[in-house]
Amino acid sequence: MRIPKIYHFGNFSAVPEGRGQGKGSFIVMEYLDFGGSYSQADLGQRLAEMHKAEPADEIAKKGMFGFPIDNTIGGTLQPNHWMDNWIDFYRERRLQHQLKLTKDPKLQQMGNKLCDNLDHFFQGVDVKPSVLHGDLWSGNIAGVDGEPSIFDPAVYYGHSEADFGMSWCAGFSSAFYDAYHKVLPKAPGFEDRKQLYLLYHYLNHYNLFGGGYYSSAEGILRSLTNKI
Repeated sequence: MRIPKIYHFGNFSAVPEGRGQGKGSFIVMEYLDFGGSYSQADLGQRLAEMHKAEPADEIAKKGMFGFPIDNTIGGTLQPNHWMDNWIDFYRERRLQHQLKLTKDPKLQQMGNKLCDNLDHFFQGVDVKPSVLHGDLWSGNIAGVDGEPSIFDPAVYYGHSEADFGMSWCAGFSSAFYDAYHKVLPKAPGFEDRKQLYLLYHYLNHYNLFGGGYYSSAEGILRSLTNKI
């Protein structure tokens, strides 16, 4: 997988004298010439290999889920404080966080029922921390010299399947999924959990943009709670 190399990063404490002061941070990355074609099968295989790899972070190696710092998903804060149980992490750091931001009683009522019964969707599944892109849609995937490249992540360590949460606008083909599941076989209950992971991103899009994302989030909540 072609991922832009990081050359330097840091925080701005001040700009040159006479130009005022400001706060923020910066990153200097490798230039990649996006725009070429790539194989969906190659993307699927390489993503699965990334998910299967041993975590680089020492805390994640111990079976913890999260990330050393909080980050953002779009313009929304994404809390990443470490937890030792994936279901608890996804309930508290992802779904309940987004549900609270909606300030919508109907979504929150259905969401609370779902959150109280998340274990139902993970029966017989052994979840281990994988490094995730976190925001894997078509705008963050490109070809570079015939190879797939992913960039602009909302990275954390979580369940590998969570990277399919933006698949509704990622353009993944059957060749992608076939190649992915040759490396990481599909676990029982995959399709329901995929909806669970779509829900986080639909809630986030509703919180950011409003509009039709409400009905998408409501529809998933209704479907999943009916299966409990």
